[in-house]
Amino acid sequence: MNTFINWWQNLPENFSPVIFQIGSFSLHYYGLMYIIAFAITYGLVTYRIRTESRFSVSSEQAKDLMLYMILGLIIGARIGYVLFYNFSYYLIHPLEIIIPFRFENGITFTGISGMSFHGGLLGVIASTCMFARKSNLILYEIADLFIPAIPLGYTFGRLGNFINGELYGRVTRQAIGMHFPQAPGPELRHPSQLYEAFFEGIFLFGLLWGLRRFKQPMGAMLAFYLIGYGTVRFFIEYFRQPDEHLGLIFISLSMGQLLSAAMIGVGILLYLYLNFLKQRV
Repeated sequence: MNTFINWWQNLPENFSPVIFQIGSFSLHYYGLMYIIAFAITYGLVTYRIRTESRFSVSSEQAKDLMLYMILGLIIGARIGYVLFYNFSYYLIHPLEIIIPFRFENGITFTGISGMSFHGGLLGVIASTCMFARKSNLILYEIADLFIPAIPLGYTFGRLGNFINGELYGRVTRQAIGMHFPQAPGPELRHPSQLYEAFFEGIFLFGLLWGLRRFKQPMGAMLAFYLIGYGTVRFFIEYFRQPDEHLGLIFISLSMGQLLSAAMIGVGILLYLYLNFLKQRV
């Protein structure tokens, strides 16, 4: 038993984020995980289009929409990080929002670091609205089609975070804790990325995939997703290390919890609104 615990607690130290490298080119697990996540989402969506006749979206439209969503995700996640997590810094260094260099104390290559899930969500919603208007599709129908398929991809994204050793959890004395090389100090920390991989990914996928079979107002899957993800993320944030430059924002809540609470509130209001519209028809 002690051998297993020792292996578990030191597992992050045995991972390299790079799969292979040829010269200056390197393939990272993080990027691969996101490719897998997008592929799984697209596969599940096309499966639903083939097997569920209630959708007017074609497979070709779904493929084009995925490209819109990916762009919206990347742009929204970056802008969200700037606005929600480090606005004061980027207000002084606006070029670093899009340029992969830091200009403090000389010029340092950093890559485009800093992405926000909640910003990415807003970006996906905005890009989907644009595509729906351009293609004469109904936004709520797109949401009902795509949303049950999306959470499973989170599992792979969070596994990518785990392999990268980033977004680690808070300090713990429990045996489930792990040593993360990038974390300050030698203390054990919650593997919060794995908690998120299961609850934001597998658990939420199972819940939404099951709920899709029940008759609900059009667009209800978006409300369920906002409530479900917001709730799961809110509680997991108690195990996740808050951003160092922000800490806890309000009554011992992190920025992620405040944004997740907003998701829950919007989801509840949306569901009530959709049911109100249904009763008026």
